[in-house]
Amino acid sequence: MVLSNDSVNLEYRHLVVRCGPVSASAVPGQFFQLLCPHTDGDRPFLRRPMSLYGVNPARREVEFLYKVAGAGTRGLATLRAGDTIDIMGPLGTGFTLDPKLRHIVAIGRGAGLATLAPLAQAAKANGTKVTAIFSARRPELMVSVDLFKGHGAEVIAVTDSESTSGPSNIERLLRGLIAGGRCEAFYTCGSSRLLRVQQRLAREFNIPGQVAMEQQMACGIGLCFCCVRDFNVGGEIVHRRVCWDGPVFDMMEALP
Repeated sequence: MVLSNDSVNLEYRHLVVRCGPVSASAVPGQFFQLLCPHTDGDRPFLRRPMSLYGVNPARREVEFLYKVAGAGTRGLATLRAGDTIDIMGPLGTGFTLDPKLRHIVAIGRGAGLATLAPLAQAAKANGTKVTAIFSARRPELMVSVDLFKGHGAEVIAVTDSESTSGPSNIERLLRGLIAGGRCEAFYTCGSSRLLRVQQRLAREFNIPGQVAMEQQMACGIGLCFCCVRDFNVGGEIVHRRVCWDGPVFDMMEALP
């Protein structure tokens, strides 16, 4: 059942759904397949994959942050509190957060900010400090900032409009965090350009990392092979299904 479906800014909406205990067991990085409502103008056929934005097992609630961009999400935007929605999940392999880590860096852009959001709560529970570098076109389109800060994370916001979101500036920020002992692992989603920066620094400083890959999906359970991407594993190119083998992968194996 839909508990709320509110606008966050000009582009994103926040959907909160009451669900069963299995769905409420989702972990950061996993996703759900949502059956989007039909409208007078749109009749989406396939379910839409949606990253987990938040979860509360005690209240049996899951949360999604989505951008209204097509037929499916336009249907989602029509939902009101008390409506019902068919969700399938949790699906896929999520992030692994080693409790021995003292400080991690989360880097996201666009929809990737939603995917990374559950890490803030999980890291706090582990006693792991987080520095989050969030990228967006303009400041008013930034999401998840308050959520991360609420869990004690430091947030560095960079934007295209302020000319601070380029790879060179991100590399400068990351080198500063590494030098200060505040980057023991990378967690990222949402930008191939920023992924390449992290991979380069990971090789230089021997820092592990994980990336949540974004890809068009159909079934969400590995049957249709719609979401296959190439990965470099030990110098060999292998094919993996993002929905089934991921969506979270070793950052060094991902091909941007």
